[in-house]
Amino acid sequence: MKGMTFPSHLHLRQVQVLRAAKRRSNLTRPNMRLLRRAGALLAMTVILLTSCTPVDLNAPMPIFDTGVDPNAWAQVPAGEFYFGQHEQVETTGAYEIMITDVTVSQYADFLTAARGDGYVKILEGEVIGYYPGDEFHGAKHEERIEAGDWLYMPFDDPSVRIVPTSKLSWGAQESYENHPMTMVTWFGAWAYCEYYGWRLPTEMEWEKAARGTDTRPFSWGEEIRRENANFYASRDPFEDMSSFGSRTTPVGLYNGTRYGDYQTLDSASPYGLYDMAGNVWQWTGDVYEGMHYRFMRGGSKDTYDMDLRLWVRNNATPTYFSPGLGFRCAR
Repeated sequence: MKGMTFPSHLHLRQVQVLRAAKRRSNLTRPNMRLLRRAGALLAMTVILLTSCTPVDLNAPMPIFDTGVDPNAWAQVPAGEFYFGQHEQVETTGAYEIMITDVTVSQYADFLTAARGDGYVKILEGEVIGYYPGDEFHGAKHEERIEAGDWLYMPFDDPSVRIVPTSKLSWGAQESYENHPMTMVTWFGAWAYCEYYGWRLPTEMEWEKAARGTDTRPFSWGEEIRRENANFYASRDPFEDMSSFGSRTTPVGLYNGTRYGDYQTLDSASPYGLYDMAGNVWQWTGDVYEGMHYRFMRGGSKDTYDMDLRLWVRNNATPTYFSPGLGFRCAR
């Protein structure tokens, strides 16, 4: 699709999920068109993936307690900061933002509570829920996003790390409790934040929280080393490019702690946020006039080190999900 980029590692199962969503009668026709276009793009990637060596999505992995609390928030004061690559000065009000990405355990707890009070529905292997829609401006390539039920996440994709603990409750897959929640659409990230009275951070809020008030390109400073973040071929304990490939790391892993033979560097942002570079892309909350695409920041386990610079952006339709895409909330 012209003017649109997608993160890597798309799966055949995503195509199947989107096709199933097309058949569901509770979705609106504009939703169908959006899903149809996303499905077509995802299908194109299957040609590339079929020649790849299969990976073991459940290969054994280490378990590390990072000591970083995923329930903690950082305070960001009002004021000016440098935004983007060319030192544009912008201003935000004061706000709070999560120190880490939302974890698998946190999202599982949300699903259990939200399913119990009817905030989300589980239909045909998918989590869906209501979104109030966006104003339509009729811009070129703009798709309508009307009020109605939208896909929050697939439930039957092998990359989903949430498992049932009873008929009406869910928990994290073993070893993934403190890993970032992935495979969530923009609607699913929005819904999590909205459920608790929070919201997704704007792009400006995200970048200020990651950078502080100077011109650094990375959250921790001027240069990047393999021990700063989880990116492609960073040789962290959760990566083996000859077998299972690159996996997420626990939130807050890069805090200066030594884990067995692996020594990390303290890579927190000036406001104390972790994983603002690498591990997973992060959805942001801006809904731009004349555009249905949503933007993400931070790079991921599947991108190269230079793509982790703070001003790098990516975008996708809000129904997109990936093993390398997560989110955090602001308030």
